[in-house]
Amino acid sequence: MGLIKAAVGAVGGTLHDQWKEYIKCEDLGQEILMKKVSTPNGVISKDSAIQVAPGQIAVIFQSGQVLDATAESGIYTFDQSSSPSFFAGQFGAVFKEMWTRFTYNGAVNKEQAVFYINAKEIMDNKFGTPAPIPFQDWSHPIPNQMTNTLTPLRVDVKCFGKYTFKISDPAIFMSRIAGVAEEYRKDALVEQMRAEVVGAFQNVLNELGTDKHKVPVLELPSSTDEIKKAMDAKVFDQPIRDRGISLVTFVVESVTLDDESAKKIDNYELSSNSYMQQGTLTGAYAEAVKNAASNEGGAANGFMGIGMMNMASGGMVGGAVTNAFNQQANQNSAPAITGSGAYCGNCGYPTSGGNFCTNCGNKLK
Repeated sequence: MGLIKAAVGAVGGTLHDQWKEYIKCEDLGQEILMKKVSTPNGVISKDSAIQVAPGQIAVIFQSGQVLDATAESGIYTFDQSSSPSFFAGQFGAVFKEMWTRFTYNGAVNKEQAVFYINAKEIMDNKFGTPAPIPFQDWSHPIPNQMTNTLTPLRVDVKCFGKYTFKISDPAIFMSRIAGVAEEYRKDALVEQMRAEVVGAFQNVLNELGTDKHKVPVLELPSSTDEIKKAMDAKVFDQPIRDRGISLVTFVVESVTLDDESAKKIDNYELSSNSYMQQGTLTGAYAEAVKNAASNEGGAANGFMGIGMMNMASGGMVGGAVTNAFNQQANQNSAPAITGSGAYCGNCGYPTSGGNFCTNCGNKLK
């Protein structure tokens, strides 16, 4: 018993008259995953027509036996005398396995039906993490001065998005999920799938947070390719595949930090800005030291103010202040006195014969 593909143009032509029944299934849409269609008496007569629309898989059953199957759209004639044809394309091997698996030693019951399976990509399936998921965020690394290494900032995130799936193995799907139900709808499966998708996504987040990927937490919505590659490489969606279903696309639409994680990032940014500001102030303090050291009259007051600022900064600029002071002190020290001549009685600077010292302004004459 098998299917023979009808000639092009047979529908509406002279061959149409020879078909005793005409079996077809309306579009299954996005909600129906499988639907059973048969004749009023439950028997598919010889030379009946079976229509398979694009995006449909037709499996011919007779009391637990798979008589034939096809995933190729077209009009077929049901011939009880022919062997299974398996017009299947990519599902050829799967249908032959079905034919063997669902054959029960020549059962003679004539209850026959066509089970139409939805082969389209099922769109717009939403998911969301019910509780925050931990993530290692490499966009905010924490330096470890003891080991000279960086460690990621641990944050907790909630993610929301969508995924699509399709039936990739009709034999497994029927044997483990749909059986021979009159109709099997997505609603019966999607809640379980959503939980498993979230579980798979959590494993993906753990992978993307390693030092191999280092995906920044706020860039997860634009990391669709990395997410799908990680999921496929580690087969995180194995429970879904075990039902004859495969995930096609996986999109993260939004990422939300919990309050504690948001505070961590805010504090991180503030700390980073503080370090930058302290670096700028250190340079300013060093310049102030030079100015104070070069101003003999105001040096005491200048150094007192700088010392107070250094205390306020937690000693961050102490080294810079000391270095700047030493540098300026060396510059201001009197040069080595060589040769003969007159010198200032106040600072010891060599005079050039004028009335005032060119270094400190002391009156010489």
